[in-house]
Amino acid sequence: MRIAYFLTHPIQYQSPLIRHLRAGGVDVHVIYGHDATARAYFDKGFGKHLSWDVPLLDGYPSTVLNTEDPKGNVKEQRAHFERQIADLLEKEAFDAVWVHGWAHPFTQAAWRQARRRNLPILLRGETFLGCVRGGKLRRFVHQWIFSRKFREVSAFLAVGTRNAELYRAYGVESCRIFRAPYVVDNLFFQKRCQEAAPHREKLRAELGIEPSRPVILFCAKLISVKDPATLIRAVGRMADVQPLLLIVGDGELRPSLEKLAAEVAPELVKFLGFRNQTELPAFYDLCDLFVLPSVFEPWGLVVNEVMNAAKPVIVSDQVGSGPDLVREGENGSIFPAGDVERLTQILDQWCGNEAARGQAGRKSLEIISKWGFDEMLEGLNEVQAFLKKV
Repeated sequence: MRIAYFLTHPIQYQSPLIRHLRAGGVDVHVIYGHDATARAYFDKGFGKHLSWDVPLLDGYPSTVLNTEDPKGNVKEQRAHFERQIADLLEKEAFDAVWVHGWAHPFTQAAWRQARRRNLPILLRGETFLGCVRGGKLRRFVHQWIFSRKFREVSAFLAVGTRNAELYRAYGVESCRIFRAPYVVDNLFFQKRCQEAAPHREKLRAELGIEPSRPVILFCAKLISVKDPATLIRAVGRMADVQPLLLIVGDGELRPSLEKLAAEVAPELVKFLGFRNQTELPAFYDLCDLFVLPSVFEPWGLVVNEVMNAAKPVIVSDQVGSGPDLVREGENGSIFPAGDVERLTQILDQWCGNEAARGQAGRKSLEIISKWGFDEMLEGLNEVQAFLKKV
């Protein structure tokens, strides 16, 4: 079965997965709306120009439709993409169309063109019920619209428990929902973290961290939905242990967060700026505890990454990966988003117990080792077998 995989742009998480699927026998050809992220580009979230230091277009067949997103409103962009996709599907013989998400004009265009050609649609997205914002009316309308749209989908690739729950709540039969876990390149991060371990004390010294001081890590864009402010406030209120919080990332909130840290957690926070993919494992290895306090986070792949360094992880209850990757008290904790007091208590508990952190880290590595590329490949093979029967 030849599958056309429509992605808006090259993504550092997707490219190694696609290579693995190809190596595992899946005939997938990627169609990108644009390829700007494969070069130096301006990232709005990080608020800076950057280029990824891992290859994004190598090792698999792909077609790039534009050098950047087309201009215009949603309707005009969708029409532009539809013309391109119609020409492509006319020339190429595909047996199925795989789309990631449903909100972008590019994805909508691919979905519509697949329907016109009666090609099976495979849907993989991150959304869970908690992502649908607004009051009861808006949630009802969302469910009404998408429960009907989902009838056009042949198979749903559920990235996790909460994602599958949304599909079932919107009337999708269980036989059309397949496990397709949201994954990172586990081998890459495990190898890089192991390579970083011998240099851990040197990095601590370079950062001016005392040998016995616990290190808490936050790694994400400095934007409001990631809620780093709650973490900074919690660190400032810790009573039993004085850890050091490392903030890796950049974004529009950095000046205000630096001011907040100086006020409520003086000498307890270091801002390290944006670090690229090959740099991150050293910080994952260095930390004693990782925290993602987001108030909105459909998944949070950084949690996957850190678990490959055998570290405990603390996430808010709005992080989509929580139910699948975080086992309360075993490899980390889940706290109510925005609850500074509860997060402070959790940080005190974990930072004050080195033995528990070590045990929890080993559990993280055990969990994530069974949540990787092979499990995704298995799910996609099940999908292909299902489509051949219907």
